[in-house]
Amino acid sequence: MCGIVGYVGSGEAKDFLLEGLKRLEYRGYDSAGVALIEKEKLRVVRAVGRVSELEGKTEIFSHPSHTGIAHTRWATHGKPSEKNAHPHSDCHGKISLVHNGIIENYLTLKEKLTKKGHRFRSETDSEVIAHLIEENMKTKGENFEKALLATLKCLKGTYGLAIIAKDSPGKLWVARMGSPLVIGVGNGENYIASDVSAMLSSTRKVVYLEDGEWAEVTAEGYAVKRGIKTASKVAVDVEWSEEVARKEGYAHFMIKEIFEQPESIAHAFRGRMEIEEGLARLGGLREVKERLRGIKRLLIVSCGTSYYAGLVGEYMIEEYAGIPVEVEFASEFRYRKPLIDKDTAVLVISQSGETADTLAALREAKQKGALTLGIVNVVGSTIARETNAGVYNHAGPEVSVASTKALTSQLTILALLTVYLGRQRGMSATMGKRILEELSAIPKKVEKILQLAPLLKRLAKKYQNTETLLYLGRKYQYPIALEGALKIKEIAYVGVQGYPTGEMKHGPIAVIDSKALVVLLIPQDSVFEKSLSGMQEILARGARVLALTTEGKDLIPKHKNVEVLKIPKTLEMLLPMLSVVPLQLFAYYMSLAKGYDVDKPRNLAKSVTVE
Repeated sequence: MCGIVGYVGSGEAKDFLLEGLKRLEYRGYDSAGVALIEKEKLRVVRAVGRVSELEGKTEIFSHPSHTGIAHTRWATHGKPSEKNAHPHSDCHGKISLVHNGIIENYLTLKEKLTKKGHRFRSETDSEVIAHLIEENMKTKGENFEKALLATLKCLKGTYGLAIIAKDSPGKLWVARMGSPLVIGVGNGENYIASDVSAMLSSTRKVVYLEDGEWAEVTAEGYAVKRGIKTASKVAVDVEWSEEVARKEGYAHFMIKEIFEQPESIAHAFRGRMEIEEGLARLGGLREVKERLRGIKRLLIVSCGTSYYAGLVGEYMIEEYAGIPVEVEFASEFRYRKPLIDKDTAVLVISQSGETADTLAALREAKQKGALTLGIVNVVGSTIARETNAGVYNHAGPEVSVASTKALTSQLTILALLTVYLGRQRGMSATMGKRILEELSAIPKKVEKILQLAPLLKRLAKKYQNTETLLYLGRKYQYPIALEGALKIKEIAYVGVQGYPTGEMKHGPIAVIDSKALVVLLIPQDSVFEKSLSGMQEILARGARVLALTTEGKDLIPKHKNVEVLKIPKTLEMLLPMLSVVPLQLFAYYMSLAKGYDVDKPRNLAKSVTVE
């Protein structure tokens, strides 16, 4: 979840490192630090808080430096403090490293190293690695590579590591196990980062490290190895431009990404629809087409917002493709005994393609012999590489911690997957055509919804101090109620709950009174009348209702406690792609009204790469 950057070359390392940290600050922002080799000295500066706090302290670096590493932290071991900030060093300040992940056996290692005289300065698991390298240098004839290999063999857990040593000023080393690391290839200089967005201003040629690989990086090139054997790695081009990752005049990345959804949805389906034939063309599934034709059960496994996308996908695929679907939290999946056989496919959904829980679930499914599929946004990510087949979102970088355009692009792909699987079975060409026609019209309808932004800003300000807030929805709208509630929790810090409308009577109705606000998703769909009955029960208890419905006849009764928002009509299965957008805007503006940092909510990081 932390951000890592590194540089080696002929340029000024500090400039690249600070700029890279700013681009990665969404991955962690409780502290930051930088280590540079300056005039044959290894110097480390760290600061609590945002990268801007660190930037002010780096003025002490008065000489050019051409090798360095840096880190922005989201705490796992040890509270946010300067001593717990990365980089961490050995006893004599000859080695410095940054680490993303968790070393599960660090206490055992720390105890052994302490008995050998090592002095620890932090509460972190990461510092153990620096001291372990130092100790192994003593037994490996001061050979750094041999000491590094011996150290990696001792570590249990996950790591993305970047390391520099005072005695090797033109080199940096990286290693990966369960936490993403990328080498950026330049001209007379090379870069490393935990996310390609950190290096887009410098290069678009990258090398993705696999688990178990490590590399020595110099200004002239890189050498990737697995153990002592060389691993042949070819640089690939990143499809994202630097400009795509910037705010482009918006106040926050979140609002920028909300307004990008017409485009990102179109990117998700572009080139993948043959509307007249009612067919979805998903090239990433070509190699497993026949296996997919024979599956009798589908498991969707994901976390957070992606989990809610999976719940919508469950409704879609069961209703239109006739395949039994179960949706699982990835964080729970491998801790029970999921029943998987050769007729089961497991679909994992992850924006980053690096989510630790989802990756662990994927590997568990592969171990049990399932056909594994992925929906991911980041090309070359671990999940994209390890699934049997998959589909990319093509949504572009999503920087804000609160996910928006990734969700609607995931829903787009799930709709395409529904047509793909349905046409393999009983779905008619006519139905396939109808779904795809409606899907092609979604971007324009989202553009219309975005025009509601000023109204939603006013409503968010009006209700910003509401203490009891409930989101309710039925059928396809139930997962969107959960997602709407999650957005408010994530960025406005309100203890809101999402429920199925019919479940209100089984407990939640006890908290509904005149002080409560209920956001009710009540489109004119197959369960409209049932949802309308629920609204009457809410109004009878004096609560206020923000009703989200579809355009057409005014079927929502006029009431002093009811405010109505209308979205365009579409097929019921596609309505979640529209109904979620006002909820994203409502959450954004409520966070803004409360004065919070929208893009960097407390305690959260964009990519959860530790369990």
